[in-house]
Parts: sequence; structure tokens; C-alpha cells
Amino acid sequence: MAIQGSGQIKFSEIQTEYGGSNPIAISEYYGSGGVTGSGEIQLSDFYGTSNYSPISSSGGSVSTSGDYKFVTFTSSGTWGVTAASGAASNTVDYLVIAGGGNGVTACGGGGAGGMRSGTVTASTQNYTITVGGAGSNSSAVGITSNAGGTNGGSGGSGAGGNGTAGQGTRSGGSGTSGQGNSGGQGSANAVGGGGGGKGGSGGNWGSGSSVVAGDGGSGGTWSVNGTTYAGGGGGGSAHGYGSGDNPRGAGGSGGGGTGAAAIGAYSSGRVSASAGSSNTGGGGGGGGWYMGGASGGSGLVILRYKFQN
Repeated sequence: MAIQGSGQIKFSEIQTEYGGSNPIAISEYYGSGGVTGSGEIQLSDFYGTSNYSPISSSGGSVSTSGDYKFVTFTSSGTWGVTAASGAASNTVDYLVIAGGGNGVTACGGGGAGGMRSGTVTASTQNYTITVGGAGSNSSAVGITSNAGGTNGGSGGSGAGGNGTAGQGTRSGGSGTSGQGNSGGQGSANAVGGGGGGKGGSGGNWGSGSSVVAGDGGSGGTWSVNGTTYAGGGGGGSAHGYGSGDNPRGAGGSGGGGTGAAAIGAYSSGRVSASAGSSNTGGGGGGGGWYMGGASGGSGLVILRYKFQN
């Protein structure tokens, strides 16, 4: 709490704000709160001063919520930081999401980009911020998240298994611990598995009254802002299974793309896959029947720090 801006100031009030020992010596407070670092000091020099000097920063897109600043990077850049001092905190909440994996023609949905969150202690320096596009890593404040898997491969979250005709059931790729989950199984009937998401694994292909591709795994919610990111891409289908059938896998919550579908008998009325949403790390939808898979969504970095009490 800042010292009053006018009127009488007591030595004890300065000590309460800036600390120090008894008996109080005014020389203890050289440089405190912006006052001179040498020579004569007057009590009035402390009017309106405070021992709270928060982080200041440059770069990114800045918004304010309550006592906090949010710094958002939707593309790569630099975050310049001057560290806090006094009673202010250098704790920074981070969210680092990599680019989602691409869906592929062989039907598997793309895995979501790896999603990591937590806290770090900032220091005075210029931090390099890397925001990955589809299939690329993101990094910030010493934290790296891995790109989503593609073509049945592993990643931040694993891609859905491909539905390659004649090659049996294909497992999805593995997710990276703490970043995402595995992709679902694809089938030999050219039906893909869903890509994994931060919040859950991709769905396996299914059969019954109709053959359906796996849905993308659900995304994860960042508790700091309540927003869901990093959903897996839905699997695609290379064939139609009868009039009115819709075998495409849905994208996972948090930006996952929907898979392609060859709707109707003999693959008439094809529907293309959709891309993962930009700056969510969502996986791209899987393709099918001469329809390519869709691109994964780009990544995202958000940093939050307290700028006032």
C-alpha cells in the first residue's frame, strides 16, 4: 500500500512500507520508491511512493482482467521483461500450445498440438516466443510443447490410425505425457481413427448399422481463462455406406477439425475435411476417397502476470 500523498509522514510508516531495523536511520531508504540514492532526503520525498514495483513488459497483444495483464502471442515474437521488485511478484502463468497435426488422405485425423500450462519466475530479459504453425512446436519462457502427430504418428497428441485398405486395424500414435493423448484406431475398411486431444484420446473407428470414423479427442481447458484448446481432428472415411450415411468423425472440442466423408452409395456426394481452428492447436480432419486431409490449427502462447494489488 502506497504511502500517503500529503500531510504528516512518520518514520514508522516508511518502515512499514519498506522494512528496515530499529533504531530507524533515514539512510536505510536511499533509492527506495524512486527517492534519491545519496545526499539529503526529506520525508516529503516519500509522498505517494510504494514498495510495489510490478513486472513491466513489451511485445504481444496485452489485455487487462482485474489485477492481471494477459500477453497473447498468435505468431512468433519477443517478450521483453523488466522484473518486479519490492513486494511485487515475478510469478508468470503460461499457456504454450503447439500447432496441430494435419489429417491425411488415408483417413486418420491429426493429433492436437501439445498443450502445457503452469507457472515460471520471470527475470529481466528478452524472451523468444515461438508460435508453431500446423505440425510445428511452440516454445516460450523455457517451455516447449510438441506438434500434434500426423499420418498415424506420435506427437503432443497422437494422430488417429490410418484406414488403409487391406492392412488391418491400425493403432493411433502416442501422445506426449503432460501434453496430450493418443489417437484412436483406424480400420482396414478405409475408415480413420480420431486424433488425440489434450483432454482425451481419439475415438476408434466403429461398426454396426453403419461404419463410422473415430471422433477427435476432447481438448483441455486452461483454468486461468476457462477456454478450451487442443482438440483432436476427426477421422475420415474413404467410402460411402448407403444413402444418407454420414461416417465422418467429429472434431474434438477446442478446435479440432471434422473428418471427410464419402456420403451416399458408391461414394457420391463427398464432403471435405475441415481444418483445425487457428491458434487453438486443433488437429486437422482426416481425408478420404481422393479427398486430402485438412491442416492442423496454429498454436498459441499466453502469459499472465499481476500488475497491481
